[in-house]
Amino acid sequence: MATRRRFCEFFILILVACTVTAKDLTDVDKKNMCKNKDTCRDCIQTSNCAWCKVTLFEEDRCFQSNLTTTCTSIEYPITKITDEIKRPLTSESKIGDVIEKEKREIVQLMPQYIKLELRPNEVYSLPVKYARALDYPVDLYYLMDLSESMKDDKDSLSALGDTLANTMRNITSDFRLGFGSFTDKVIMPFTDDITKSNCRKYKTCHSYHNVMPLSTDAFQFASKVKETKISANLDSPEGGLEAMMQAIVCREEIGWREKARHLLIFSTDATFHTAGDGKLAGLIAPNDGKCHLDKEGHYTHAELMDYPSIGHIIDTVKDNAINIIFAVTKSVENTYKHLSEHIEGSSYAPLSDKSSNVVNLIREQYQQISSSIEMRDNATESVKITYYSACRGAGPEVPTSKCDGLHVGDEVKFTVKIRITSCPVDPRDWRQRIQIYPVGINENLIIDLKMLCGCECEDDVKTKSQYCSSQGSLVCGVCKCEDRFVGAKCQCSNTNMQESSDNGHTCHDNTTKVDCNGRGICSCGQCQCDKRSNDEEVISGKYCQCDNFSCERHDRKLCSGPAQGKCECGQCVCAEGWQGKACECPISTDSCRIKGDDKLCSGKGSCECGVCKCQATAQGRYSGTHCETCPTCSSLCMGLKDCVQCQMYKMGKFKDAKDCATNCTKLNTTAVDKIPEKSELVLGEKSCEFYDVDDCRYAFTFKENNGFYEVKAQKERECAPKVDLFQILYSVVGSILVIGLATLLLWKLITTIQDNREYRRFEKEKSKREWNSNGNPLYKQATSSFKNPTYSSS
Repeated sequence: MATRRRFCEFFILILVACTVTAKDLTDVDKKNMCKNKDTCRDCIQTSNCAWCKVTLFEEDRCFQSNLTTTCTSIEYPITKITDEIKRPLTSESKIGDVIEKEKREIVQLMPQYIKLELRPNEVYSLPVKYARALDYPVDLYYLMDLSESMKDDKDSLSALGDTLANTMRNITSDFRLGFGSFTDKVIMPFTDDITKSNCRKYKTCHSYHNVMPLSTDAFQFASKVKETKISANLDSPEGGLEAMMQAIVCREEIGWREKARHLLIFSTDATFHTAGDGKLAGLIAPNDGKCHLDKEGHYTHAELMDYPSIGHIIDTVKDNAINIIFAVTKSVENTYKHLSEHIEGSSYAPLSDKSSNVVNLIREQYQQISSSIEMRDNATESVKITYYSACRGAGPEVPTSKCDGLHVGDEVKFTVKIRITSCPVDPRDWRQRIQIYPVGINENLIIDLKMLCGCECEDDVKTKSQYCSSQGSLVCGVCKCEDRFVGAKCQCSNTNMQESSDNGHTCHDNTTKVDCNGRGICSCGQCQCDKRSNDEEVISGKYCQCDNFSCERHDRKLCSGPAQGKCECGQCVCAEGWQGKACECPISTDSCRIKGDDKLCSGKGSCECGVCKCQATAQGRYSGTHCETCPTCSSLCMGLKDCVQCQMYKMGKFKDAKDCATNCTKLNTTAVDKIPEKSELVLGEKSCEFYDVDDCRYAFTFKENNGFYEVKAQKERECAPKVDLFQILYSVVGSILVIGLATLLLWKLITTIQDNREYRRFEKEKSKREWNSNGNPLYKQATSSFKNPTYSSS
């Protein structure tokens, strides 16, 4: 029996080991994306794959680079930097030395140039440094609307010329100031004939005039602004965009320096004309974005070309590294606010009635612009560039391309991750020149990128090769047959659609007996895969076993979309930062953390596919985006109330201090004046409310932290005032007596007044009567006598 038992256990162990090994091999095959690549180009465009370019090679030519092989000549391009320019960042001391020599080249961005060879779907991390330099040159050009409504602002600017210059020189000693003005095109319907005649008479007509190129002479600036005459036009919108275009592109005429921060202050109280409005005057030629100024600085093509479009302005500002500050009145503030949101490196601020507002506005906006750094690039769709930085902090890097709050000398480190997401169809696009630049600063990092999308052996093509039966070209060890021939050596004509029996080739592998997996035609021992109606869907592989459309889907998107993964041979190959069968899950767990809390899902759940799965505890089930709430955890309030009573109010179940200390070790209670409302509670915090034996209300909040509870309890209980029964009784009896006595007194007063009134009336009647004092005034005789008037004695 023992021998039989040992034999059974040994057999089971072997069976389990074989099962695990088979499973591991299957997983390896699934992860091996190098299989079934028919060309060298397709092979090396897959990560970690190498191509064997030996002509006679029976194994898979495309294989994982970390596997051993018998191939003697391998094509395996490696990501690397072949050239680099890294001039050091300019320090404060160095700047001072160079200033004394009146010759300097300030470097704020490092490196300045790299030559990079990069394979598709591989990520290259490039460290980039930026440091804000001291006394960085500033060119400030004030472009002002000189219509009649801006007269007061012009006078204010003229008076503040010295103040503006001194204010900017406190920021940088290398400062230059210029001035330009604009109104609108001097042509109907933008300017009427009467206004046109008057302004030409007094020489005030102009669409744009470069009044004063950039200069260090602040007195000249004030004088030029003061001498400039106010003009007029007909409609409300002005030609501001047209003037802005000339002020930007006329670099030599304006005097813009290459290594300087360029500020263009755009001041107006009106909206602007844009592309298409010029057709009202018959101007159909689009704005060419070139400089057209005469010797006196007047724009010469105002009546020849249309206004520029907003998109044209956006590109021009970006190409010339200009920081635009829209200093506008409140009536048009919203218009220029929306415009600044689309123009890179621009901002807006309202003009006020105070004369010093212009200087303060420029100083504040410049400080805001210069104290932040934002990295941008001009990469194409084939190249994805992401930025990571900790800014000035010492913590971990986070995905961001912008850092704020910088001071002179602060050094910011960015990690720039470069990845080729797809190879362009045209090989000429495999060489690209990418610029990475700080917004508003005329410095950049040039990346001379070579996409390793092809093989070097593709340059050595042997046409009409004997190995390919003189009916094809030998490329990287395999035959590329002419149109009418097929086969591994182009030995068959494509008119013969039957499998050759003499060449030893078959159209199926050992796993299936169906030729070309039922998705192609076997011709001359090779599979010709079917073509799909959708050109983007391709069936490939030696036996037509692969495709790029049958992978897992998420939200109806193949491999969750091109940004997260792509389908290769029925399996999703996830992009950087994604995982899962359909590349639907982010690798990062940041979405499962509350800001400022290092615990995943508040410590009450697990992070699955970037979403918190909350757990159920004995107290209840947690819920919320980060499992921060527990609606059913009311029992915790009951469990904590006794400890809160003993710690705060020295009463309740644990009156004794020893019992309180023994049973309430997991509570850290803090007294507060008032418990916040439920709407004011922080995430994970819960409020409780009870009444004690004295019918007093007490409330507290708690938040769990690794099994301990942070409790905030109200300092004082809210108790109803005590009732004194005797006092109430005395009050009631006293009230009754007082009310009764008052009633009697009132009744007595009323009757007395009434009696006195009746007595006085009696006395008055009595005084009116007159009778004999000896007779009874009430007596009447019993007989009455009457005389007959008709009776006579005769």
